[in-house]
Amino acid sequence: MSEVANLDAVGQTDTTADELYVKRAQEKALHEMCLDSIRHDLEQQPTGPSAQAKARIWCAHILAIADDVAEAKRRAA
Repeated sequence: MSEVANLDAVGQTDTTADELYVKRAQEKALHEMCLDSIRHDLEQQPTGPSAQAKARIWCAHILAIADDVAEAKRRAA
């Protein structure tokens, strides 16, 4: 996974403002695609309560991924 764009780095590294802008735009697009995918899945649910139940499942999956990533980073440190 690539590093998050550090917009404060302009002038401090060889990275140009345009390169950072493009990287940030890519990160934003990926973020929006992920959220749109979740929204689409929730909209497919037949009722409000089933959409909320599905949202809780998504939250549990996201938290499990975060735990895995955090553990991997602790081991790598």
